Amino acid sequence: MTIVRFSSILLLAVSLPAQSGWRDMDGNALPETESRKSQGGFSASLVVTPDRDWQAKWETPPETVPHFTEADEVSEGGELTILTFLSNPKISPSGMTEVTCDFIVTRPDGSKSVSEINMPCFNYELKTDPTNVYLTAASLKYVAEPSDQRGIWEVAVNVKDLARGVALPLRTSFVVR
Repeated sequence: MTIVRFSSILLLAVSLPAQSGWRDMDGNALPETESRKSQGGFSASLVVTPDRDWQAKWETPPETVPHFTEADEVSEGGELTILTFLSNPKISPSGMTEVTCDFIVTRPDGSKSVSEINMPCFNYELKTDPTNVYLTAASLKYVAEPSDQRGIWEVAVNVKDLARGVALPLRTSFVVR
């Protein structure tokens, strides 16, 4: 398996309605899922996309809402990108956001492919509206290689807003065929 970690964070805000939990474009509350949660005003979401142009979709003006295709499987030679988003991180007394992520990818045999614990994933002096949606550094690209294990790969990202004292454990999976 080839995993390419994104070394730079894309600190772009998108004006998606996520305050007090995730909402659709009509303002209706979305149900919580294993990959989309909110607590205490803080929200986080995990998306697995086959979109090779995901970055271009993300890097749009704030009034443009990007739409990502979601995937739950990939074949040999295929690529998936795992993206983690958040909204409304608490600003600490120092004026910074203090968000860390535990990012774990588990192969079908139970062995860990990736295990990053307490990774700083969104620590900034935020100059924009905290209730916007932000892409975190807890993102990576997966390329299915011939030697990769076939079966279900589990992705777990625990997004922790340290200033707020809230942790949101997110989970998803994909099948390598």
